[in-house]
Amino acid sequence: MSTAPDTRFEQAALARGFTRIAGVDEVGRGPLCGPVTAAAVVLDLSCLPEGLNDSKKLSAKRRAALVAQITATADVSVAHASVAEIDALNILQASHLAMIRAIEGLKTPPDHVLIDGNRLPKALTISAEAIVKGDARSVSIAAASILAKEIRDALMVDLAQQYPGYGWERNAGYPTRDHLQALLDLGVTPVHRRSFKPVHNILCQDISVTR
Repeated sequence: MSTAPDTRFEQAALARGFTRIAGVDEVGRGPLCGPVTAAAVVLDLSCLPEGLNDSKKLSAKRRAALVAQITATADVSVAHASVAEIDALNILQASHLAMIRAIEGLKTPPDHVLIDGNRLPKALTISAEAIVKGDARSVSIAAASILAKEIRDALMVDLAQQYPGYGWERNAGYPTRDHLQALLDLGVTPVHRRSFKPVHNILCQDISVTR
């Protein structure tokens, strides 16, 4: 049985009278550094890019090609919540903030949104539904997952040039062995999330100086 996302959720919303449906997803909850990034995408269902799928199931080359196709035919918006906001709010609330910003950044407001996960942002004021594993089930959410991942990965490559040695161009800030070792060896950067346990522990124990 194929697990590729399809248009069933979009078609069901259209059948209920909605006319402009956005898929929303975020990336970057797990990393120890950098922002959390969300994307909102309103696809033209009559002109879908081929091969849309959960971003984690696609190669970097395929994701890059799909980003070009998505942005050429869809209304898209990408937004972030900063490290400071993550530390102040918690990662769930910060990811919801990024989602709201992405939705608000669309050229034309949607009247219904499909959101990956099992919770809706409390601040959302339009019709919405949460879809567990939505990036593998809804084409709109899949498109949003691809866009969010590509944008955030590129941002982490830029940050890796500013703070070399942590391997962010490879690990995107996730707590890989080389990243954790670099934290011990090089210290905590301004873009590390101080509320996350591995970072917090290093700061509390004063194992190494901050950069």
